[in-house]
Amino acid sequence: MKKFNLISTVLIAIVCLTIACKKDKGTNEGMVQNAKDFTAKFGAQQQTLQINASALPQTVTLAGGTKINFPAGSLTKGGVAVTGTVTVEAYEVLKRSTVLFTGANTNHASGAPLASDGFIFIDVKANGSSVDQNLAVPVKISIPAKREGATQLWIGVDQNNKPLVAAGNNQMAWQAPRPQANGAGQKEVNATNSTFTFDFGTLGWINCDVFYSYANPKTTITVEVNNNPGTFANFHAFSGETYVFFCAKGSNVAAQLYTPAGANKVKSYDNMMPIGVEGRMLSFSIKDGRFYYASQEVTISAGQNVVLTLAETTESAVQAAINSLDSY
Repeated sequence: MKKFNLISTVLIAIVCLTIACKKDKGTNEGMVQNAKDFTAKFGAQQQTLQINASALPQTVTLAGGTKINFPAGSLTKGGVAVTGTVTVEAYEVLKRSTVLFTGANTNHASGAPLASDGFIFIDVKANGSSVDQNLAVPVKISIPAKREGATQLWIGVDQNNKPLVAAGNNQMAWQAPRPQANGAGQKEVNATNSTFTFDFGTLGWINCDVFYSYANPKTTITVEVNNNPGTFANFHAFSGETYVFFCAKGSNVAAQLYTPAGANKVKSYDNMMPIGVEGRMLSFSIKDGRFYYASQEVTISAGQNVVLTLAETTESAVQAAINSLDSY
């Protein structure tokens, strides 16, 4: 009888342990394990809408208030007009926190910082594949404006200045759109009725930013990241785990530093950072389900080297630190 009770007890313990392990496994599934998971969870989310390409013009309105009007003749595939139901896939990045959460930046292709007025991504798919990115007739876009005055238009490119339409492994940057025969070559837009409204002749990443217009002398700064658990991340964390940003105080700048400058060191583009400007240098990293963060208030000086020491923290703490940048 004692032998039976002992065996029963052992079996019950094994069953309980197995159930507990299954529960733990179920709980861990879906947790953020790396920087790519983090950007997928907290970054700009894909919005999907459908329109009838046979009945253009049609306008879609995104969750953040962006409006996109597709005029008649705008959608083609291989130069042939698209008909029937098509799917509009879009992302909105309208706040500085969303820039960081998305793993994007406000870097000009030259390396100079831009101050963001918001950017979006647009793709249109017919039968599951993208239509022509160069539009036969430009779309009309209205992005909510949070200030008066003018903004400038940019397209998203990778480090080789190629249009960043599909996700790749290169870093993201912005450059001026090329003049286009379809009349969508404007580069500056004034805020009207609390929106920046403009025609644009290509799909992909479309940005309203202004040059970080300081006449200050420029310098190159480096950032050394101590206790770095991974490698430096690229656009949307398609590779790497660790981000480094400079966020200017009182200006919607989210300048990413990613150019290698030695072991666990990155630098700005050469002679692009304005001396005397105040801001926050920060780094965050997510690897193997662990979160790390460091920040430092800085005033940019000539040849500056900033040392950030990552300390382990929580997902919610990193999220709160990034959200706080919207009012910084």
